[in-house]
Amino acid sequence: MAVPFPKAQVGRHIMIAMLELTILALITIFAVAVAAGLHWLFLKVAFLMMQPATAPRIPARTQLARGTKQLARAFASQR
Repeated sequence: MAVPFPKAQVGRHIMIAMLELTILALITIFAVAVAAGLHWLFLKVAFLMMQPATAPRIPARTQLARGTKQLARAFASQR
């Protein structure tokens, strides 16, 4: 004896499989976004923690050395 199978139920299994695949893809995209956000956050925290350990910057001397001044004067007077 066969059980009656309505025609409306023919594509049901395909629809459920497509729905599960879509949900899996959306969850994967969400997980990738969360992982990227956490990675950015941890990187930011790591740089903030390293900041005090950097060496103090020494300002560069802007004055010319004595020999350079003399050389510039000697060259300028010959022109």
